Amino acid sequence: MKRVILSSAALTAALFIAGGCASYSFKSNVPPEARSIAVPVFENQSDFPELDAVVTQYTLREFQREGTFRIKPPERAAYKLYGVLSRSKSNALNYDRNFGSRASEYEYTAVARITLVESSTGKLLMDDVKVQAKTTFMTQGDMLTSMQDASPRLARELSRAIVDTVLAQW
Repeated sequence: MKRVILSSAALTAALFIAGGCASYSFKSNVPPEARSIAVPVFENQSDFPELDAVVTQYTLREFQREGTFRIKPPERAAYKLYGVLSRSKSNALNYDRNFGSRASEYEYTAVARITLVESSTGKLLMDDVKVQAKTTFMTQGDMLTSMQDASPRLARELSRAIVDTVLAQW
């Protein structure tokens, strides 16, 4: 009797699991004719020079890696993604007591505001949406060099968040 109950429970659980996954799909909800995007260089209003170019480059790479959109020039793209790096900052996390409490580890944060426009109609699909990313870095030498070394990691994280935010529109 116990065996029958366990078998029934296992069969019921398997049916629920199979039925729950039946509607899941790996294909994109973006219409095939609209799978192109242009990403002009982001505007930099942050305190860190050249971060705009690095974030734009990584955003383009992330769109290519993800595969839903093809990168096109603005005049041929179905959508245009505009970005503004509104802020970048670093906050001390750990201090080295051997060197007069000098900070040895920092958290580096960047905030972008993105706008997604449908090229054919000018319709705003996203308007000034805030996207944020963080990374950490150790100071080994001067602060500026350490931040420059960390900026590709920060750009990669921010670009992933940007692409995820854009894809969430569909």
